[in-house]
Amino acid sequence: MAARDGGEGDPGADRVALYRDMLLIRRFEEKAGQLYGMGLIGGFCHLCIGQEAVVTGMEAAARAGDHRITSYRSHGHMLAAGLDPRAIMAELLGRETGASRGRGGSMHVFDPERRFWGGHGIVGAQVPIGAGLALAEKMRGTNNATFIYFGDAAADQGQVAETYALAARLSLPVVFVIENNSYPPGTGLSAAKGPQLIDRAKAYGLPVRTVDGMDVLAVRDLAEEIVLPVRAGKGPVAVEAKTYRYRGHSMADPAKYRTRAEASRVRETRDPIDTLRARLLETGHADADRLRAIDREVKEAVNAAAEAARGDAEPAVETLGRHVYAEATS
Repeated sequence: MAARDGGEGDPGADRVALYRDMLLIRRFEEKAGQLYGMGLIGGFCHLCIGQEAVVTGMEAAARAGDHRITSYRSHGHMLAAGLDPRAIMAELLGRETGASRGRGGSMHVFDPERRFWGGHGIVGAQVPIGAGLALAEKMRGTNNATFIYFGDAAADQGQVAETYALAARLSLPVVFVIENNSYPPGTGLSAAKGPQLIDRAKAYGLPVRTVDGMDVLAVRDLAEEIVLPVRAGKGPVAVEAKTYRYRGHSMADPAKYRTRAEASRVRETRDPIDTLRARLLETGHADADRLRAIDREVKEAVNAAAEAARGDAEPAVETLGRHVYAEATS
């Protein structure tokens, strides 16, 4: 998405870049929700509105060669990894020009060039796959890291516990990122029993950290700190980013398990974009006119991506079997 500071250069420019990155995710998701409501996006559609700071901050510590893999709530992760908004939008609309040629839809997008490996519809399935990516890097002798994102519900899955144990035993270069948005499908975490999410990783010997997932600067600073020992071969680390999603679990979820006032209160007091905007204005790193201009540019880019994607062709029927299995060359 934007150029990263990495601790040097102009901190003001870096913060403005983070602001734009989060705003791009927010406006993209809002447009995706609109298109879904119009019946132009089929299947499931999970939006990450409210959670933009987590992947934006973590991606600030990534570099060329790193891998990232996530769940079905993946649009923001695609954008943060640098995928073209038009290619993502075309994929959501099932167009041949989509990032996965219209075969993946909202949940299953891959981009090997940017080392983005999905988008996985099975809860927690991406976690052991991500460990495999990290194992490959370890065997090659690189210092590339793998960022594995999963939600609070996935943290209860058995394959996640098994991956913690394996990653710790093999000292794999993994950053486990639990995006704790407080609401597994249909319920709230307040009713959960047993150890805290991050304690489950700690039980397998992983260093663990927590961070305010609504504060992009806090996420970025933590990410830059923890990824260094991971790259140095010191083994994996687990992060719990405490965040909040404004919409339901998916577009089909009316979120009746929480009050509208609760979501409004979080949006008014902890919104990651509004919080950073206030900081930029307070510190003088940007003025209101510049931030309004960024918002206009982002909206125009997202609208242009959506309009272009709507005009693209769907995959031809005779090609639907392609790009599914490996094709024999002889």
